[in-house]
Amino acid sequence: MKKLWKGNEAIAEAAIAAGMRYFFGYPITPQNEIPEYLSWRLPDIGGTFIQAESEVAAINMVYGAGGAGGRTMTSSSSPGISLKQEGISYLAGAEVPCVIVNIMRAGPGLGGIQPAQGDYFQAVKGGGHGDYHSMVYAPCSVQEFVDKTILAFDKADEYRNPVMLIGDGMLGQMMEAAEIPPMRDLASLPDKPWAAKGNTDYKQRLINSIKMNSDDLEAHNIQLAKKYEDMKKDIEYEKYLTDDAEIVFAAYGSVARICKAAVVALRKDGVKAGLIRPITLFPYPSEVISAIAGQPCVKKFVTVELSMGQMVEDVRLAVNGKRAVEFYGRTGGSVMMPADLVRYVKEGK
Repeated sequence: MKKLWKGNEAIAEAAIAAGMRYFFGYPITPQNEIPEYLSWRLPDIGGTFIQAESEVAAINMVYGAGGAGGRTMTSSSSPGISLKQEGISYLAGAEVPCVIVNIMRAGPGLGGIQPAQGDYFQAVKGGGHGDYHSMVYAPCSVQEFVDKTILAFDKADEYRNPVMLIGDGMLGQMMEAAEIPPMRDLASLPDKPWAAKGNTDYKQRLINSIKMNSDDLEAHNIQLAKKYEDMKKDIEYEKYLTDDAEIVFAAYGSVARICKAAVVALRKDGVKAGLIRPITLFPYPSEVISAIAGQPCVKKFVTVELSMGQMVEDVRLAVNGKRAVEFYGRTGGSVMMPADLVRYVKEGK
């Protein structure tokens, strides 16, 4: 049954439904409803909630709980995610599954608490040190928050890798009807024989990311790279009216909703517009975008972001010169309206 949920609280309850029982975080706007909700909800079901002394402490607690085999999560907003980057690199290097939620705010620096998408590079290009990637989901609705949060835990376990869920203050604070499935039986979750969880066979299990021998570290990086390549089988995207489109918007998250409204308005005015919405930002649907760019009807792409232009670089790489790629962005917490995009397409401004 669907109920009215705030985006942040829907993420929290969906994580519980997925079997998450260990949360470690630190408050920062606009994601505070996630830890606030879990602070009373987790103890009610025998879980563990800890408000750590810092974001750095929180991500290392995630490392410990994940290394012991638990489904674990942390959440934060842009500057807080920056503080977690060393720990995220360690988690990827040690192959410890976890889910990390970033409800993005405007930057750089402390910036402001309004919605933004300036953390795209940080999320999809690694963000921390070394050759690693997190798998990244970018939902565009409260229901997708629910669905992708649950999926994120499954994929984290499948790949033994951090999975990041990114949204922004609009999605985190908005309320929509969503259905959250019943809690999973913890006994049904996949076994983790690699975890350091007090096994009685006395086999040593070291959960770390340090390899002092250069050949061993190189082999480890090659193995991780193969895993990131395997993730391509899980690429997700939405195509909206792209089959005959002359103008194709490329956008993710909340901005994709704005673009979809602009597509509808432009179509009413006789302009054949469409939308490609990446749902996984890593791995990225480059081949899908390339195929759209190869359609004879397509004249150009317009990448729309709440930033100064980040995903546009991946769109340009995917299009590979087949068509023009333009950028339309707002930043600092300002948000475009569908009418702004209609005017841009018609008037170029």
